[in-house]
Amino acid sequence: MKKQLLAIVFICITSISWGQINEIGVFIGGSNYVGDVGKTNYISPNNFGISLVYKYNLNPRIALRGNLSLISISGDDAKSSNEIRKNRNFNFKNSLKELAVGIEYNFFEYDMTSVDQAYTPYILLEVAAYSYDGVASEIATGQYNFNSKIGYSIPIGLGFKGKLAENIGFALETRINYTFKDDLDYTTNKISSLNFGGNSNDWYMFTGISLVYAFGRPSCYAEVR
Repeated sequence: MKKQLLAIVFICITSISWGQINEIGVFIGGSNYVGDVGKTNYISPNNFGISLVYKYNLNPRIALRGNLSLISISGDDAKSSNEIRKNRNFNFKNSLKELAVGIEYNFFEYDMTSVDQAYTPYILLEVAAYSYDGVASEIATGQYNFNSKIGYSIPIGLGFKGKLAENIGFALETRINYTFKDDLDYTTNKISSLNFGGNSNDWYMFTGISLVYAFGRPSCYAEVR
């Protein structure tokens, strides 16, 4: 009995160390921003974004995850329903290069090697760092110098994932990113023409679909089930 127990423990340890199911893929979708410029719809994709995604499945409920993303955002006062913004008629475009890490929690047990546990909704919580362009100075009216800046955000997401074919999975997902910056839209109190008076931080969203390839031996929870 002891030998059998030790054998099971050994299988679990070696499987966890070397045989976890890995997933790697690409996420493509639309992005949008909410701040001091343009519309204030929280989920209204009007730009393009793309991510490389890696997941490390700890067990059927929890996966560690990392994303490397390129996300475009923009805002246009002319498209706002707010009359003050329409009269101001300012617009901007920015590009975010983002690195995020976090945890996916599955509502149901998820295992791509299983027939009856191959689909589940999930929630996502991450921390992220990103680079973007911020206004450094004003050259002339409506013309600015920019410098590269670093910001941080907390992405919170909701999605649904499942199996398409052998080792191929998909996910539909929406991420809402709360940032600790208020100048993604070029707002700054250092330049009067860009001082819009807002004091709340900016948000950006990313909604789309991913395709992933799963590889690696099934982990302990799949082998000894």
